[in-house]
Amino acid sequence: MRTVEVTDHFSSLVLSKIKAYAELIKLRLSALVTFSAVFGYILGDRGVSFGWSGFLGLTLGGFLISGASCAANEILERDLDKLMKRTQNRPLPLKLISLQEALWVTSIVAIIGVGLLWYFTNPLTTWLGILSMVLYVFVYTPLKRVGPIAVFVGAIPGALPPLLGWTAATGAISHEALIIFGIQFIWQFPHFWAIAWVGDEDYKAAGFKLLPSGGGKDLNTAIQIMIYTLFLLPLGLLPSYFGLTGMTSGIVATVCGVLFLAQTFSLMKDCSRKSALRIMFGSFLYLPVVQIAYLLDKLP
Repeated sequence: MRTVEVTDHFSSLVLSKIKAYAELIKLRLSALVTFSAVFGYILGDRGVSFGWSGFLGLTLGGFLISGASCAANEILERDLDKLMKRTQNRPLPLKLISLQEALWVTSIVAIIGVGLLWYFTNPLTTWLGILSMVLYVFVYTPLKRVGPIAVFVGAIPGALPPLLGWTAATGAISHEALIIFGIQFIWQFPHFWAIAWVGDEDYKAAGFKLLPSGGGKDLNTAIQIMIYTLFLLPLGLLPSYFGLTGMTSGIVATVCGVLFLAQTFSLMKDCSRKSALRIMFGSFLYLPVVQIAYLLDKLP
């Protein structure tokens, strides 16, 4: 009986630690980031046979680099996370993981991720992956307390995954790569600002300044969200225009863009948290739906 209790206790500790590590690397966010990289790889692959080694190396390496970036962000913001309701239950504020342990895990995950990209893809993809980590951790993270310039800087590493996928498949940055980078780059603005609007009180408690127009939840900010969402309409048609995909995906991207844009008009009308929440969830749907449409409509 005693042995069973000890075993159950050990299993509980192991599961608790695994859960803490999953939260440290933001498992779900890292999986979404990896999906964008996979999208770029499949879209860019034009070989006679699919490059499985590069695909698997990119998938695992990209996931680990994203996880290491998220973990490093939590390490740097561990004291600020205690001030916000949405982050106060993270592993470091709750001391489920020690700082030294988090540093070791983050370093090992980052090194393995970079190593996988170097071995299975190419130097260009590896350096872009490193650039993504550096910008996210050492530039975007501290800038969040400076001003909305952080959103612009953060949009760069946020849009790099599909570019990494493309370069892993092709070994080069082409105009097609810049198109899929550009779509995800512009998408970041309504996405980030909707999140910042919904979590404004929490962010202010930590000193984060992410909203434009002086940080106000007002018409000026709503208009800026609308303008960036509007840019997605012509951008969404570029893969079809340049022959990367067919017209079906262009229609899907346009319909999704119009629906996304319509949500911003509600925010401009009432400047409410409810409208911002709709935009936030709309942004979560827009990107994967459009990217899947591009993949299904990919031209040979």
